[in-house]
Amino acid sequence: MIEKIKSLPDKPGVYQYFDENGKLLYIGKAKSLKKRVKSYFRFNPFRPADNLSPRIYKMISEAKDINYIVVESENDALILENSLIKQLKPKYNILLRDDKTYPYIYVNYDEEFPRLEITRKVVKGKNIKYYGPFSSGASAILKTIYEEIPLIQSKSCIKSKKVCLYYQLKKCLGPCEGLISRDEYLKYVNKAIKLLHNKEKILDILNKKMQKFAENLQFEEAAEIRDRIKAIESAEIYSNVDLAKLEDLDVFVVEVFDKKAIVIRIFVREGKVVASSNNIINFQVLPDKGEIYTRAILEFYNSETPFTSSKILVGDDFEEREWLSTTLSEKFKKNIKIITPTSKERKKLIDLAKINALEVMKNQKESTILLEIKNLFNLENIPYKIEVFDTSHMQGRAIVGAMIVWENGKFKKSDYRHYHLEGKDEYSQMKELLTRRAKSFEKDSPPDLWLIDGGVAQFNLAKEIISSSGANVDILAISKEKIDLKAHRAKGKAKDKIYYQWRMKNGEWKIEEIKLSENDKRLQFLQMLRDEAHRFAIEFHRKTKLKEDKKIELLKIKGIGKAKMTKLLNYFGSFENIKKAKFDELKEVLNEKDAQNIVVFFKEKS
Repeated sequence: MIEKIKSLPDKPGVYQYFDENGKLLYIGKAKSLKKRVKSYFRFNPFRPADNLSPRIYKMISEAKDINYIVVESENDALILENSLIKQLKPKYNILLRDDKTYPYIYVNYDEEFPRLEITRKVVKGKNIKYYGPFSSGASAILKTIYEEIPLIQSKSCIKSKKVCLYYQLKKCLGPCEGLISRDEYLKYVNKAIKLLHNKEKILDILNKKMQKFAENLQFEEAAEIRDRIKAIESAEIYSNVDLAKLEDLDVFVVEVFDKKAIVIRIFVREGKVVASSNNIINFQVLPDKGEIYTRAILEFYNSETPFTSSKILVGDDFEEREWLSTTLSEKFKKNIKIITPTSKERKKLIDLAKINALEVMKNQKESTILLEIKNLFNLENIPYKIEVFDTSHMQGRAIVGAMIVWENGKFKKSDYRHYHLEGKDEYSQMKELLTRRAKSFEKDSPPDLWLIDGGVAQFNLAKEIISSSGANVDILAISKEKIDLKAHRAKGKAKDKIYYQWRMKNGEWKIEEIKLSENDKRLQFLQMLRDEAHRFAIEFHRKTKLKEDKKIELLKIKGIGKAKMTKLLNYFGSFENIKKAKFDELKEVLNEKDAQNIVVFFKEKS
């Protein structure tokens, strides 16, 4: 390792530290690999440098090997580092789990009669104006605007050249038939934008509508309006902060509390606080605030996100601030400054964010069960985020996989995923399911723990896939004890066994299995997660099978009976594969006439 460090190039790049078992510890970036990495060490004798933070000192003490990647510029190093951290989840890096993008409302003025629409990405066009971001409530706001202001209700309307029902309902002014000029129409667009900026007015409109529906005993309609109000209000930070300047600002503040860090974002548009969002980061070793700021800002302003503010305010100065500012300026092709505020009004925004961070922290419920699971199964990480996998099929038909997510003390249903699978047996189905998830680690960062529904074979499979991905994810497998070579799910038939990996004294790892008491809360917690994954998989399997059954019934019209359908399903595995099959493949399974009928059938249905 000493020779590698001494031979590092004086160029920008990314470096990676590994422990004695080849496990990734840390990923860092450098303007000069040679100078940066050498700063971690003293060479006579070879040891960690004395001026390191406790976290980095511990990491350097464990490091036994180093790899590096040379890039062309400092900014390339920053982007590559962020991408690798998301994908590989090193032990000592901060991983901000904020992979979602936030919606914006935009207007494309290149269109003759523009509309307000929602996007999460940069839309192609030279004359586009963005409003946002909206941490929640964008759809509710836009729906209310279209109910109040007679803009073109649908993109297809303008193409029809004829007024439709919206015109009769006085929700459109008929630009498709030339009943209003562009200049007059743009006045209504401006009214819509003014309403977009006036959230209090929107909420007042909705509250009056809800009250009217309730008085008329239209309770379903009143409930829909109520849900809209909640969606809009959930993004609110109520504040009397009103900047003298009509400027747009994004505010990022990081506050650390014991084993958690809170990232608060506040969005100021035209001098007023319009929305906010937050993230909770769990960590094993005390993090560096600057690293959290860097991760949070890079995650938020991904390559496809519009940038609508004029400046980014941060609650603390940090080492990478200037570097990050240059990177964002190059990405968005505009001068972007990241500054710690000095004016009284801007400091109020930082104080407001800190107050909200404290409120978020108060609402966090600590659970000892996760720490107990970590200790019992010798996990690397406290499993704050857990992904659970299961598959489902019926005699090789409607083969599906499911992933459910547990994070911060609750099921995170927005992150649940369904998968259509092609494997012929449970092992190959699980392999396909886990492989597809692992391939998406760069886009959706990995969890702390995978919980697999299965035994030793499935555990080893998951271990192999995680090792190939390079990610730092713990693994547990849970399965029913087999009776007469069959696994029994029925209550009382058999106990659950949990498989995990334990390090022996000589440094070797081996798979252990454990049976816990039915009353053990750790077992009950893992069973709850497994059962939710099973429910989610079964539900999707039933929907998929019902959909296939309906299609199979349609095929009978073409003379494809049950026996022929069984042959096709046995050969191709699923109805979707039959649909994709070529004429020659179908002919090999059945005959030329039937193959032709199937091809014609799908052509008519497409």
